[in-house]
Amino acid sequence: MNTLNTPIHVKLWHRDFWALAFASLLVTVSVYMLLPVMPHWLMQHQHLSPWQTGCSMGVFGLGIYLFGAFCSWLVQRYRRNVVCLWAIVALAFNVAALWYACRIHSPYLGFGTILLHRFLLGATFGLAQMVLSSTLIIDTCESYQRTEANHSTSWFSRFALSLGPLAGMVVCQLAGFQSVLLAACCCAIAALLLVKVVRFPFRSPDEGVRIVSLDRFLLTSGWVLFLNLLLVSVVVGLLLSMPLSAVFYALMMVGFLLALLAQRFVFRDAELKSEIITGLFLLLAALLVLLVNPVSPVAPVLAGLSVGIIGSRFLLFFIKLSRHCQRGTSQSTYFLGWETGVAGGLALGYAVFYQQPQALLYTALALTVSALLLYHFYTHSWFLCHKNR
Repeated sequence: MNTLNTPIHVKLWHRDFWALAFASLLVTVSVYMLLPVMPHWLMQHQHLSPWQTGCSMGVFGLGIYLFGAFCSWLVQRYRRNVVCLWAIVALAFNVAALWYACRIHSPYLGFGTILLHRFLLGATFGLAQMVLSSTLIIDTCESYQRTEANHSTSWFSRFALSLGPLAGMVVCQLAGFQSVLLAACCCAIAALLLVKVVRFPFRSPDEGVRIVSLDRFLLTSGWVLFLNLLLVSVVVGLLLSMPLSAVFYALMMVGFLLALLAQRFVFRDAELKSEIITGLFLLLAALLVLLVNPVSPVAPVLAGLSVGIIGSRFLLFFIKLSRHCQRGTSQSTYFLGWETGVAGGLALGYAVFYQQPQALLYTALALTVSALLLYHFYTHSWFLCHKNR
């Protein structure tokens, strides 16, 4: 039987690891807080069309690639924690600049400015998360703990998919959109302080590091996994573009917790192929429930359960596909595939399917079925032939 489990090491969960895990959570929350509230603000207050709003939300997915090719050179040329700190500072400054422009009712706050803001937000977020996942978190643990470390910290970022939008909606309802921007800034500053308290020993830079490279950026050999993950994350982005309630995001968190329990008990010794297949069927079930009853509490639980199972398993596949010196690159590739798909789904949701929930859900169903067929008939066997661990 083909199985693939992640062992638990209690010694991994020391102070520095907790600090970086929560830093990853807070950085992601600071960005995801804007997802449910910013499109409404763009259309109602900035008078952007649904097409312009979709472009504004989608350009974030392009921004995350801006610094990727320079990531390896930056962490070699400068201290790796300093690169992460400055990326988070730039992220916080970008959000603060938008808050200030809103506060003074700047006449320059138009479609072009919003596009630039979202693009730079994606760029700074991408650099911060790539350095965190591909370098800093790995450096805080022993070599035999690194797979577990990557797997565990990815869950903190995954929780932000529920906690970020939930916090954004609550703050917006209580105090308005500008307060959401301030809260996002506070989350970024808190993440900055958490990274700051961790001490990283000096490491001499490697010789002959190229300024532009795919190291710590993109694992080209994992293109099949990337494509399959992209199909799933686009569906997630489409769901996030729907007018969901705060309760929906709270119940998604219940689904995430159930996914954690399922991984430890249901899929512990199950056939390797079963996890993603099950997750995709659960996602199909969630979409069908939304079609029949949009306010059903079952749909968000199923969505969280499926995303938790699928996301964590794809991450382990990327790690197992990489060679020894490519662990950081596999982390960044997974991150890029996930965020690109979510941003693309948001763009499609607003630009193409705005106020057309049934057409959106039918499209999401078609993409989920495509992901299921691709994985069942090709991706899984391809992975077994190409894995290196």
